[in-house]
Amino acid sequence: MNTPQDKSSASGTSSASGRTDRDVDDAVLAALFSEAQVGLHVLDTELRLVRYNSAARHIRAFPLEEFLGRRLIDVLRGLDVAEADAIENVVRGVLDTGKPMRDVLVTVRSRHEPYTRVRASVSWYRLEDPHGRPLGVAGAIVDVTERYRAQERLALLDRAAARIGHTLDLFRTAQDLADLAVPELADIVTVDLLDLVLRGEAPAPGRHIESLPLRRAAWRALDDTEEPSTPPVGEANVFPADTPYRRSVADLRPRLLERLDPDTGWLAQDSVRARALRRAGVHSMMVVPLSARGVVLGLVCFYRAQGPEAYEDDDLALAVQLAARTAVCLDNARLYSREHSAGQLLQLSLRPPEVPAHTAVETAHRYHPSGPSGDWFDVIPLSGARIALAAGDIPGRGIRAAAAMGEIRAAIGALAALDLQPDELLERLHELVTRLRSQQPRHDGADGRTVGATCLYVVYDPATRQCSMARAGHPPPVLAFPDGTVQLADIPQGPPLGQGRPAYQTVQRELPEGTLVVLNNAALDPTGSPHRSGERLDHIRAALASDGSSLEHICDALFDLLAPENRQEDAVLLLARTRALDPGRLASWTLPPTPEVVSQARSLVAGQLDTWGLDDLEYTTSLIVSELVTNAIRYSHGPIELRLIRDRSLICEVSDTSSTSPQLRHAEDTDEGGRGLYLIAQMAQRWGTRPGRRGKTIWTEQELP
Repeated sequence: MNTPQDKSSASGTSSASGRTDRDVDDAVLAALFSEAQVGLHVLDTELRLVRYNSAARHIRAFPLEEFLGRRLIDVLRGLDVAEADAIENVVRGVLDTGKPMRDVLVTVRSRHEPYTRVRASVSWYRLEDPHGRPLGVAGAIVDVTERYRAQERLALLDRAAARIGHTLDLFRTAQDLADLAVPELADIVTVDLLDLVLRGEAPAPGRHIESLPLRRAAWRALDDTEEPSTPPVGEANVFPADTPYRRSVADLRPRLLERLDPDTGWLAQDSVRARALRRAGVHSMMVVPLSARGVVLGLVCFYRAQGPEAYEDDDLALAVQLAARTAVCLDNARLYSREHSAGQLLQLSLRPPEVPAHTAVETAHRYHPSGPSGDWFDVIPLSGARIALAAGDIPGRGIRAAAAMGEIRAAIGALAALDLQPDELLERLHELVTRLRSQQPRHDGADGRTVGATCLYVVYDPATRQCSMARAGHPPPVLAFPDGTVQLADIPQGPPLGQGRPAYQTVQRELPEGTLVVLNNAALDPTGSPHRSGERLDHIRAALASDGSSLEHICDALFDLLAPENRQEDAVLLLARTRALDPGRLASWTLPPTPEVVSQARSLVAGQLDTWGLDDLEYTTSLIVSELVTNAIRYSHGPIELRLIRDRSLICEVSDTSSTSPQLRHAEDTDEGGRGLYLIAQMAQRWGTRPGRRGKTIWTEQELP
């Protein structure tokens, strides 16, 4: 066959050595077709294979002897090239235009190794005579199978780094591995994790890991191929002893089973799994343990069923790398799951297990934690049949935030027992948070865990229908009045706890009976979106306006309305419908500070107890009133207020103008006084004192017969 030559070659010009240029060209061609490492194919103008060199003959997927003289399309189809028609069009374009086409990727099934595919890079060039007329096409072929596989593995690892571990959910992380490996590395992938790992724990060192129960965490099959094991995701998976699965978990070494025959010995121990493998057509598999930071997590299995290629050592190396990356992400998820579970248990244990029923208000609440955090609410009974409603938010998430929430709630409970005004309580709470901040170590970033906490504190008195409110950086409550009016309570916003200078102000409002007080955290803040605050209040008004709706139904409707669709934060909602104390359960008198009023006070109390049918309490109540009125006369100079409240207990209150609080002490045998409060503490179920704007109130509670 003729080959292209330049003009000097055509004229046969001789060199000084006596050799002609044609001799040189012939020598070059001889070297190309006998010694070159690049495979050469020569096609004529009809695209028939007319010549090839020795390098092309040795490429493992190209047994060309049987194709010599046949058209290119027949050669490509005979070699099982998927892109046969497209490649023929490319070569015909090179013949017609003379424009070479370089690095065309061709995938061919190997005749010598039928379970592998060869990838070759082919460059096509037109052959011309000295006058530019086409003589055919030459193709230079390079086997790039290993290079292509290496690039595919690197690309797969890059995708694994970007895709696996974007969530801290164990099942989702395991599923990400299965989804990534199918179909690029396997037709079927299963991931099984130890039960201990799914609970956030780690197997104890030295324990027989292979005997611990595993649970199916993920699986993926190509084109609805049947799963090669029976348990679905979430159920326990039992691997018999002396199988590649158990051995890999025991010694943490991967297993490559290049050929999986029906007669493989270990399959006889697990007939169910053996049948599933046969049905799926699995012929090659890899078992790789999952381990990170010295913790055994489980194992991942790769199966090939549809494709003919068997797994090789390079595939096992890739599987080990994927498993190692996934194992680190799984261990991160395990650690997070452990902290998340501990934080949730701590948070749930610290929140009120049940809101107590109370005379002052009817309550309903919704508390939906998205994870351990510091959002909370509380309902605290106070003296005098009053009630305190509180809500707050600790910044951050995790165990630290939940623990800080417990500290704040405990502090509020203790301060509430002192019957402080809301602004005074927030000021003391601010000082406490500031002190806690200074006592916490700074090296671990925990110094600010309570700083920036918010709090709303509301006190309602059913006897006077007075509601006192103050807030520290928290959204104000919504007030829904019986006439249908809905408004945000106008409360000056003080700084969050632990930030700035404490400047809080108590706002008092008289609320009609049946007023609904709505407390919520920032996630349900009606004013969180300023341009929509009016619209959202309208929706709240509509939800509250339904006559006859129970408070629980209203709470559900409000929560569905206010809760964001994507709940990434805790949602807290507390509703309190106010009640007024029945006048028949309340009796009060104003007495002058003179000694003779002591007997008068006893008579008034005895008459009221007789009216209520509480004669059994007359003796002890008369002693209590006598002692409290006597102390008020002795230590104050203004009028004395005496009040009896029949609630779930009998409440007796004596108020005077002195700000001095009495102290309980144990008198000596020789002392003539000092036993009054001690006697009161013995006779009353509870007693205490609360400061007022002017003076103080001493109160006692006695259990009703």
